[in-house]
Amino acid sequence: MIRIPTEFPLLRSLSRAGNWERGYEILILCGPVVIVAIALLGRSLLTTALTAGYVLAFVSYLLWNALGS
Repeated sequence: MIRIPTEFPLLRSLSRAGNWERGYEILILCGPVVIVAIALLGRSLLTTALTAGYVLAFVSYLLWNALGS
């Protein structure tokens, strides 16, 4: 299980908001990091692979939750 430090204000408010799905919240919070990486590094094989991995992880997580419930 992934342990996320909740001492950061944003993470603390997310964890107190109720039903906190860590996997979903991690993916949502990583989205801007992927965008910044693309903006800083430009479009390359690395950023394309990073983006593809992010999208694949996000879709996989959503499907896993949808089929598991």
